[in-house]
Amino acid sequence: MIAVPLQIGHRGAAGLAPENTLAALRAAARAGAEMVEFDVRLSADGRPVLFHDDDLARTSNGSGPVDAHTRAALSMLDAGSWFGPAFAGEPIPTLEQALGLCLDLGLAVDIELKPSVGQEAETARIALTIAAALWPADRPPPLVTSFSPEALAMAREIVPSWPRGLLVGAIPPDWRERTQALDCTVLVADQAKLDRSLIGAIGAAGMGLLVYTLNDRERMRMLWREGIAAICTDYPSSS
Repeated sequence: MIAVPLQIGHRGAAGLAPENTLAALRAAARAGAEMVEFDVRLSADGRPVLFHDDDLARTSNGSGPVDAHTRAALSMLDAGSWFGPAFAGEPIPTLEQALGLCLDLGLAVDIELKPSVGQEAETARIALTIAAALWPADRPPPLVTSFSPEALAMAREIVPSWPRGLLVGAIPPDWRERTQALDCTVLVADQAKLDRSLIGAIGAAGMGLLVYTLNDRERMRMLWREGIAAICTDYPSSS
């Protein structure tokens, strides 16, 4: 089981700054986070960028699929104004920019691979080749997570020593077989669909069980007591 802090900043710190931006990473660090999660997908010209949705509309002033726009076109968009005027002009960062800032801030990283349909293996190959070249060997390696088995299988090829986590909604009956097939050491489940009776069995199997996305402090404390390894939260803190 890998060592992770009790809290992981969700999309940086999505309650404090526009998600998946450098501002959100800085906000997480200021709030006392030790680790952040962010989403990575490819631009039209194969550049890994931080963005959650397939479409640009919800969290930028752009429209249409992310993978229909080049990195240069994406860099011209405003990914901050939707959150608040203080973040006007905040750009969509590249993976290189995000990792560099996390290293500067001393943040551990959970790279969630968010491939477009048909780009599962390619997203992992490109993103993790870049990440491996940038991440120092003397720092704890990033956790790589995804809903895509194909992306995680490629992660095993590109960075075999980096820990992997399978993302799910509700924990499936075959969680053990699915995680073992990909040599995952982490299972990441939706806390709203969590079957708490499985927490002990997953821990006993040597798996770290992480949940997303939870902001209620009382429920967070309850789940930690029951054996949840870490919780992704929009409001990370040091306590």
